[in-house]
Amino acid sequence: MVFREMTTSNALHIEGIPPIPHRISERIFQYQNTRTAYAHGWMPEGREMIISTRFGDVNQVHYLNHPGGARHQLTFFPEPVGEVQVSPASSRRGFLFSQDIGGGEFYQIFFFDMENRKYKLLTDGQSRNGGMVWANRGDRFAYYSTRRNGRDWDIYIGLPIDQKDSQPVFTGRGSWTPVDWSPDDRYLLVTNYISANESYYYVLDIATGRLTQINPHAGKIAYGQARWAKDGQGIYLTSDEGSEFKQLKYYDLTQNKFTILTGDIPWDVVEIAVSPGGERVAFVANEQGTGKLYLLETGSGIRSEVTEVPQGQIYGLKFHPTENNLALTINSPQTPGDIYVLTLDSHQLTQWTFSEVGGLNSAEFIAPELIHYATFDYVGSEKRMIPAFYYRPPACDNTPVPVLIDIHGGPEGQARPTFNAIYQYFLRELGIAILTPNVRGSSGYGKTYLELDNCYKREDTIQDIGALLNWIDNQPELDRKRIAVMGGSYGGYMVLAAMTHYSDRLKAGIEIVGISNFITFLENTKEYRRELRRVEYGDERDPKMREFLLKISPITNAEKITKPMFIAQGLNDPRVPVGESEQIVSAIRNNGSPVWYLLAKDEGHGFHKQSNRTFYTNAVALFLEEHVLK
Repeated sequence: MVFREMTTSNALHIEGIPPIPHRISERIFQYQNTRTAYAHGWMPEGREMIISTRFGDVNQVHYLNHPGGARHQLTFFPEPVGEVQVSPASSRRGFLFSQDIGGGEFYQIFFFDMENRKYKLLTDGQSRNGGMVWANRGDRFAYYSTRRNGRDWDIYIGLPIDQKDSQPVFTGRGSWTPVDWSPDDRYLLVTNYISANESYYYVLDIATGRLTQINPHAGKIAYGQARWAKDGQGIYLTSDEGSEFKQLKYYDLTQNKFTILTGDIPWDVVEIAVSPGGERVAFVANEQGTGKLYLLETGSGIRSEVTEVPQGQIYGLKFHPTENNLALTINSPQTPGDIYVLTLDSHQLTQWTFSEVGGLNSAEFIAPELIHYATFDYVGSEKRMIPAFYYRPPACDNTPVPVLIDIHGGPEGQARPTFNAIYQYFLRELGIAILTPNVRGSSGYGKTYLELDNCYKREDTIQDIGALLNWIDNQPELDRKRIAVMGGSYGGYMVLAAMTHYSDRLKAGIEIVGISNFITFLENTKEYRRELRRVEYGDERDPKMREFLLKISPITNAEKITKPMFIAQGLNDPRVPVGESEQIVSAIRNNGSPVWYLLAKDEGHGFHKQSNRTFYTNAVALFLEEHVLK
C-alpha cells in the first residue's frame, strides 16, 4: 500500500512526508540561520548605503552608514522586497522597490520616502512591472510594464508620485527593458531580449519615440549589460559578436564603431559599472565559474585586475558619488554574501557587513574543486568535457560515500561555487558528496556550448548526466549504489528525465518546480514569457515539434520512475504552473512508487519565505536519510 497522508499546516500542504524528527530540525537549525547582504546603492550624499538582508522571514531593505554598523530596517512586509533602485536626487531622498504577492511575480513598483519613512504604490496593482532605472537628475524613472495586454513589455516613464494613469513611451512586441539614461536624460538605452543567444540594443528618443538600433547586424548577437559613457558619445556594453564569449566593448555613437576592450579575456564579462565622472569602468569576468574584478581607466585605456578581492563571486558593483570608492558584494563557499567597499586608488578593501552564519565556524566549510568529465560526443577528435564542481565530505577518504547530483535551472544557468549552508549540512552532517555539473546548454562556456541543448537536442543534456554517473563509477571514494539527483525549475525537469533514463542507477530524486510535460508547460506558463521559452524548447504549435516534446516529456515516461521521489511546488508559480507537479505526482503514484509532495500555498517559483524553506530543508534531509543513506 502506498503511504499517503494529507495534512495542511499553515501555508504548507503536505502529502506523504513523515513527521520530522527533532534531531534533524535541531541540528540543521544553525545551518538554516545564516544570512547574506546585498548593496543596492549609495544615498546621494554618499554617507549611507541602501542594502537588503533578512532578519525575519524574508529579505527587506535596510540602510547602513558605516563599516560594521547596525543594519537599520526600513521595510517591514510579509513578502520579500525585489528590485531596489536608489534615487540619485538629494532633493528627494528615497528609493524605488518592487514587490509581488505570494510569489506570483506580478511585481508592483513603490517609492519609499526616506524623509517621512512612508511608501507609495506607483503602478496599477495588476500587471507585471520592473526594470526600474532612474534618470540622472532623479526626477523620473523608466520601467517596463505588461499593463497594455498582459503579454508584451512596454516602456513607461514614471515619477516618484502616483502614476497609475501614465502612458508608455514605447510599445512593442516581446520583452523590452530600459537599461540606462543618456547623461542629458534625453535618451534611453533599451534592450529587446529574444533568447540567451539573441538580443538587441536600441537608443530611444524620449521626446519623439524614435528607436535607433545599435550595431545593426544580419546575424544573431547576444548582448549582456550596457552603460552609457558619461560624455554621452558612446556606450560600454558586452556582446558575443565575433567571439564565443561576451566581451566588453565601447561603441562610439558618432562613428557607429566598436572598440574591443577585453579581447584577451576568454570568458564572459558579466557585470559592468561606470564611475560618476566616467573616469573608470569596473567590470567582472566569469572565469571558470569564479568572478574576477577589473578596473579600466577610460582616459589611458589601462586595465588592471584587482587581486586584493578574495576569490569567489563578485556582483552588485556600485560606485560612490565621490568616484574613488566602489561597493561590491563578495560571496564564496566559505563566506556568505557580504558588502565590501574598495578604495580605488589604494585597492584597500573594507568589509561593511558581517552576516551571521548561525554560530558555525565558516572557516571549516568545504569549498569544491573544479573537475571535467568526458561525455558521449566529440569536439574534433577529442571527447567533449563537461565541467562540474565537486564537494568532498570530510569522511570521503575512508569509505565510499553517497552522492547528491544537484542540477541547475535555466536551462541557461550556471552552477558556480557560492555560499550554501545547506550544502555544508549535507557534507558535514550527512557525509554526502555533492556534484554540481554544468551540462551542455549552461552559460559561461561560450555561445556554441550554450546552444547545444536547444530544441531537438534536448535529451543530449540527459546523456551528460549519464556520463557523470559513469565518472562516479570510476571514483573509489564514491558509492555508485547510493546516488540521488536534485534540481529546481529546468533542473527539476532534468531530475525527472534522469529518473526515467537511469532509474536503475539512482536511488532517489528531489525535484522542485520542475517541468513534467513540455506541452502543458508551454501552454500554461504566463503569456508574457511564453515566446521566450519557445525559442529555447521549441514551438509546441508545430506538429512535428509537439510530437517530439511530448515524446521526451517525463510525464510520457513516468512508468520508468520506480525510485522514491520528493516533489515540491509553489501554488502561485507563474513560470512552471502547479499542474506540472500535480500530474507527475499522480503518475508516479500510479506506478506504486513512493512520492513525498510539498505544496506551498504562499510561494511561486521556489521557496522564498524562511519558514517554508525551513520545513522544506528539514524534509529533504529526512528524505536523504531514508532513501539514500541507507
